[in-house]
Amino acid sequence: MFIELHLLQSFAPANLNRDDTGSPKDAIFGGYRRARISSQAFKAAIRREPVFAEKTGVPVGQRTKRMAEEIASRLDRLGQDKGAATAVAEAFAGAYVKKAVDKGKTNVLIYLSEEEFSWITEQLHKNWDVTLSEATETKPKEKIIGDLVKELVNNTKNRTSAPDIALFGRMLASEATTNIDAACQVAHALSTHAVRMEMDYYTAMDHLKPDDTAGADMVGFTSFNSACYYRYLRIDWRQLCKNLGWRDESDIKKNELEQARTMNKEAVKLANCTVEGFMRATMSAIPTGKQNAFGAQNCTNFAMAVARNDGKSWNLVNAFETPIKAGREPETGYIEPSIQALDDYWYDLTSFYDDSKTVATAVYVMNKHQHALNHLADHRQTKYSDWVNTIIDVLPQE
Repeated sequence: MFIELHLLQSFAPANLNRDDTGSPKDAIFGGYRRARISSQAFKAAIRREPVFAEKTGVPVGQRTKRMAEEIASRLDRLGQDKGAATAVAEAFAGAYVKKAVDKGKTNVLIYLSEEEFSWITEQLHKNWDVTLSEATETKPKEKIIGDLVKELVNNTKNRTSAPDIALFGRMLASEATTNIDAACQVAHALSTHAVRMEMDYYTAMDHLKPDDTAGADMVGFTSFNSACYYRYLRIDWRQLCKNLGWRDESDIKKNELEQARTMNKEAVKLANCTVEGFMRATMSAIPTGKQNAFGAQNCTNFAMAVARNDGKSWNLVNAFETPIKAGREPETGYIEPSIQALDDYWYDLTSFYDDSKTVATAVYVMNKHQHALNHLADHRQTKYSDWVNTIIDVLPQE
């Protein structure tokens, strides 16, 4: 089963996601320049949305080079000597990435869940007096820490307790066993229409300079654009459940079956909460680029959620391969023509591919744009919770 989200979101003048020159990111599509917001920008915004952790009930994971600092800080709070805690934490982090820690940092970003950080701290603390400080020649500290690293890697092989890691995956080249294939695909958001870059010339004044002194004391330029974006996101339900600890019963030993079934139920329950948290966070997530200068806090204008079990995946961006034109008669902007184009494109696909099987479809559109719906009108939901629950209610519960 796949859960797909298709969104249209119009932003007022903004610079939400910058390139190396400080200008809004863009791309050529259909032979025309389009405004673009990278998938990374939206994934980061989704993770940060409070509703995501609220609905999953699990803290988001932490991606950091300061793994050793975090472990040392936790050991310090447990009463361990600060210097010794730093040495032990750096030794553990170095063993985990298979490279010595430099100035307290690993050479790559590590993506760990709160449960994993807690387990590491607990194990180091529990073994402190017995093993770490009393290491012998036959079992030196490096061997003890190495054994704990192996246990952590084994416990987290192909699974995680953090829903955001389960969705977006993680990779550590030096320890491939810890890698997790992402259960979620996120496309770069593209404007449904052609765009041109605009420039803002701004000045700043010295408040304490004499009144008879003319001229600005600072001048500058910033780039921006305004666009209606199409966004596409997809969750692989089976992969999400596997990432959260679900195991196929055919791969489980008989004496472990009862325990595994309990774990599977918990994994599926968390996967359900993860989908809900993801849907709600996706609707409200907005990248933070230059928001203090532009305040582009613009709500989603159209959202279609689809649950399907036919193995198909449809990114509908080609509905806008020919750029949308702002309406003149009647006068409209880009939102309504974009909704109409998406509605028609979806109908073309579903009417031709007669083997497609959508289990549930839920559509949200603002009241002022509802007349833009045609083929999807019957799927419109007028309440946020109904839009979400239409999808959640068809997900497997165990």
